[in-house]
Amino acid sequence: MNTSTTSLPGATWTLGDLTVTRFGYGAMQLAGPWVMGPPADRDGAIAVLRDAIDLGITHIDTSQAYGPHITNQLIREALHPYADSLHVVTKVGANRDAQGGWPTARQPADLRRSVHENLETLGLEVLDLVNLRLGNAEGPVAESIAEAFGALVELQQEGLIRHLGVSNATGAQVAEARAIAPIVSVQNMYNLAFRHDDELIDTLAAAGIAYVPFFPLGGFTPLQSVALSSVAVRLEATPMSVALAWLLQRSPNILLIPGTSSVEHLRENLAGAALMLSADDLAELDGIGR
Repeated sequence: MNTSTTSLPGATWTLGDLTVTRFGYGAMQLAGPWVMGPPADRDGAIAVLRDAIDLGITHIDTSQAYGPHITNQLIREALHPYADSLHVVTKVGANRDAQGGWPTARQPADLRRSVHENLETLGLEVLDLVNLRLGNAEGPVAESIAEAFGALVELQQEGLIRHLGVSNATGAQVAEARAIAPIVSVQNMYNLAFRHDDELIDTLAAAGIAYVPFFPLGGFTPLQSVALSSVAVRLEATPMSVALAWLLQRSPNILLIPGTSSVEHLRENLAGAALMLSADDLAELDGIGR
């Protein structure tokens, strides 16, 4: 199946000089339990990646920390040599420890090592887009990012990175990064119930910068989950479908990277994101996170 990118939900967005489908694919779930070790079904993981490309997806999100190394290795095995239209986005700034934790790794030497590891495991000479992962596993942390972001700018100037972004960032950190060098994306937690970045999304949209939400169903209270399920039942859809469709219709600069290790689930997510919500639907859903 070779679906045109223009027929995917949300069509396309431009990251700097890179055109990507707004419906992308997040590779984190291809690793083993708790994002550690290899998948139980390696052939299945390869099949999901190849199906994503066959469906027309041109934006894959990954990180050297997933596994660690595992998702990058799978992406290379499944898709290398990469089509010119395919853009693999990665993150640096966190490692994994033996207990499955996510210790920070944002010293300039850490970031340089991580960029080179990504290049090696993905089989690339240049990384299309690198997001600097900030904060910690609990969320964003208010602190200066000048040293870490400056280290990535140096790697960009050396020709190892095309475009830069930030992840798990506060609004102040986004502004700080933009004052140092251009960014093309911000990747933060955001969904119907977790609306902290509403103002930031609108600011970024005006500047032509993508916003990539993670955990599209994360952080819901039981009451909010009931409200979402009620809308989904009325629309004869799943809660995930409604949540993904709402994100795509929330703002044109929002890019989706739902993850799965199942071809069937990938196709369900794609079909769900194409759900068209009415003005009344949107008004009711907007009330969930207010």
